Amino acid sequence: MKVVAFERNLQGTGASRRLRNSGKTPGIVYGANAEAQAVELDHNALWHALKKEVFHSSILDLEIAGKSQQVLLRDVQYHPFKQMVLHVDFQRVDAKKKLHTKVPVHFLNQETNPAVKLGGAVISHVLNEVEIECLPADLPEFVELDLAKIEAGHTLHVKDIVLPKGVALVAHLDAENPVIASATVPAAVVSDEAASGGAAAPSEGDKPAA
Repeated sequence: MKVVAFERNLQGTGASRRLRNSGKTPGIVYGANAEAQAVELDHNALWHALKKEVFHSSILDLEIAGKSQQVLLRDVQYHPFKQMVLHVDFQRVDAKKKLHTKVPVHFLNQETNPAVKLGGAVISHVLNEVEIECLPADLPEFVELDLAKIEAGHTLHVKDIVLPKGVALVAHLDAENPVIASATVPAAVVSDEAASGGAAAPSEGDKPAA
């Protein structure tokens, strides 16, 4: 995905405010053993790009003054109540060095799961993204977790994700293996089932009420 930025010469609070008032967003590019570079981007183009999942989880081609470099989006600062991006950070990517980043999890076959369709279970997504490490060339836009066979009362953990070749969980996730999805039956469903099967028929000795 291509992103166009422009060199930013003036810095400071006042300069950044003037940039935002003119429809620009200040940013910075750093990393890969090179000096940090102040940049500015068109706010509306950036706002729409940020709505795309791929913009947050894939390597971007950032063009500055006609030269392109590969970067990852590392941080976004939003205005607390206005639809405005205040600042963005990009990190340069070294093709020979492994990077650590978060990628979204896509959950598959939730609607067709028997526990959901027939048993009234509800599947909760405990985590919606996981942190991985890999070389830039192996970076996936997302990873997938198949929910087809999870049963009511059971959970799936991050190690249940089948990762692409060359991709691994970061060390602490691999060690802790936290829950990523769980299937539970709501109390209301259990109560309804109990009520439908729990009403006993009157015995022969019972007399009808007067």
